[in-house]
Amino acid sequence: MATLTTLLTVVTAVVLSSAAWVVLSAAAVESLNSEGYALLSLKQSIKEDPEGCLANWDASSSSDPCTWNGVTCQDLRVVSLSLPKKKLSGSLPPSLGSLPFLRHLNLRNNYLSGVLPPELFNGAPGLQSLVLYGNSFSGSLPPNIGLLVYLQALDLSQNSFSATLPQSIVRCRRLRTLNLSRNNFTGSFPLGFATSFVSLERLDLSFNRFDGVIPPDVGNLSSLQGTVDFSHNNFSGPIPASLGYLPEKVYIDLTYNNLTGPIPQSGGLMNRGPTAFIGNPGLCGPPLKNPCSSLAGGAGSPSPNPYLPGNYPAQNPGDVPGKGEKARGLSKSGLVAMVVGDVIGICLVGLLFSFCYSRLCTPCKCRDDDVYGLEKGEKGRKDCFCFRKDESEAPSENVEQYGLVPLDAQVAFDLDELLKASAFVLGKSGIGIVYKVVLEDGLTLAVRRLGEGGSQRFKEFQTEVEAIGKLRHPNVVTLRAYYWSVDEKLLIYDYIPNGSLSTALHGKPGLVSFNPLSWFVRLRILKGIVKGVVYLHEISPKKYVHGDLKPSNVLLGKNFEPRISDFGLARLANIAGGTPTLQSNRMTAPEKPLQPSAPSEAMPLGTPSSYYQAPEAMKAVKPSQKWDVYSFGVISLEVITGRYPRVQVGTSEMSSVQWIEQCIEEKKPLADVLDPYLAEDMDKEEEIIGVLKVAMACVQGTPEKRPSMRNVWEALESLPMSSYD
Repeated sequence: MATLTTLLTVVTAVVLSSAAWVVLSAAAVESLNSEGYALLSLKQSIKEDPEGCLANWDASSSSDPCTWNGVTCQDLRVVSLSLPKKKLSGSLPPSLGSLPFLRHLNLRNNYLSGVLPPELFNGAPGLQSLVLYGNSFSGSLPPNIGLLVYLQALDLSQNSFSATLPQSIVRCRRLRTLNLSRNNFTGSFPLGFATSFVSLERLDLSFNRFDGVIPPDVGNLSSLQGTVDFSHNNFSGPIPASLGYLPEKVYIDLTYNNLTGPIPQSGGLMNRGPTAFIGNPGLCGPPLKNPCSSLAGGAGSPSPNPYLPGNYPAQNPGDVPGKGEKARGLSKSGLVAMVVGDVIGICLVGLLFSFCYSRLCTPCKCRDDDVYGLEKGEKGRKDCFCFRKDESEAPSENVEQYGLVPLDAQVAFDLDELLKASAFVLGKSGIGIVYKVVLEDGLTLAVRRLGEGGSQRFKEFQTEVEAIGKLRHPNVVTLRAYYWSVDEKLLIYDYIPNGSLSTALHGKPGLVSFNPLSWFVRLRILKGIVKGVVYLHEISPKKYVHGDLKPSNVLLGKNFEPRISDFGLARLANIAGGTPTLQSNRMTAPEKPLQPSAPSEAMPLGTPSSYYQAPEAMKAVKPSQKWDVYSFGVISLEVITGRYPRVQVGTSEMSSVQWIEQCIEEKKPLADVLDPYLAEDMDKEEEIIGVLKVAMACVQGTPEKRPSMRNVWEALESLPMSSYD
């Protein structure tokens, strides 16, 4: 009996406790306002929350929704709800319309699905930004979107929305960003589209099923910036001439539509390369190879222009023309000639090296008129050089003959420390040798030796080198100090540990082990290069041109971040005087030339720079920023294909630009041009093709048709990013 009584007591206590908890929970919920209820309904609509970002959305622990994750309030009213990249799955409830003061809703990159509740637009008329890209929303855009008269940013990209755009959207006259790319929208532009969105800065309608004509007054969107993307739709009819009168820096992408007729030769359209128009068989006239007929400016006999990138149809490897040529490589006689030439060249350079070494560096002891001797050892080899006094230094130069000049306040070493440091040869070129120098305190520097001559141009050298020393950007190598004397000119840089992009792409000669770069790292490197060049072109004090951009001049930091080097080096070497090519021969043993990584590739002979330079660079005297654009395009092709800028095709040799153009004309699949090391990244095909498209725009033969580096940056940033685990 006692046991039964005890059991009843326990049960009663549990029931009373549960009832009390229910009462307390009910009391807590009752303390919420309508906005709190709306947020709780959203939590109930979320099926999965693996990161627990909604864990504190709990009325029992806090009845103030302003303290919940992702919620921002003003005057105790919810004004912002931001839960991006939280792996949330579920749908949006109609009760979100109970947030009347909501200004910003950001749920990008989740797994949300379902339709957009019209109540959201009814209940939050003050909404200024609606960012839902990277989800799985479907259905149509509610007609009452026109109620959002304060809307400035609408990004619904990378979803599954369908149907036509509601006519009411033109009431959102304050829109600055409209991104509807990668959905299934259909139909034509709403009436008044171009006249309503006068503040529109970004427009991306790509990868949908829009049809009809592009409004003839679209050129009135004078606030547009970056890339205006109409690509991969079903737009038809002629290209409106007014498109040419958009701001000069706007890049217009009309690829892969059903546009017809001659390309208007108006404004900015005259400077566009063919990559902006490919995939429209009915277009004709410059810059396409398809001429228009003489009949009233008609389209003539249209022929497909498979210039880039979507014209890589899925094909069987056996259907690809020229597939067998890839394995043939150089002929036997050609290989013999190359080997004989290499042996003779190495012998001659070796003799020269031995002579100079015995005369100048053996033993490593300076004469009485030398002030410093430096002896360096690496793997049993000695390299040394002496700084010599020269009384011919002009007193009017008013500079110490052996001065180390810091260009950065953080430079804490002096010349004695530099000369006593351990040094190892990193490499040599036609402009001297580069040493890795490790100071006693562990600081590592890169020291480039420029020349021995030139005693009368110090002021010119000083002005130039100090201007370069002011450049500060995470993607540009920093010049820390310099040394000037009559006999020696040294440049002291930060040491960048992971070598050059060229070595990262092709490996180091003589080394068997090689870790190829993934596509993710390659794309990040390309973006870093662009940012560095944009800094030089537009932000640096003098709006510089690099003029010698190539993979060997792109160094890679600890995390493979790119650092552009050798900026202004050719001019400094010219001012410094001397004969740096011969100097490099006496400083280190000749290196074996880089060998091609596949029989179908031809390593550049002579000066590699020439293969990265724009065609006009061979003729023009004054460098142009468009030179760097062209060089970046060639670098991008090398990053994508893994091939040097000169390739061997059968028995002929051509530039990588010509080879890619030929592959495009022959409609070869992407796998045939892609670096074999990127085979595992074929799921990033769309992204790779997007970069290839940008690269081909950069290597246009006519400078005016190339985009600016800022346009290149915006184009790369607008690419649909693949997911990287």
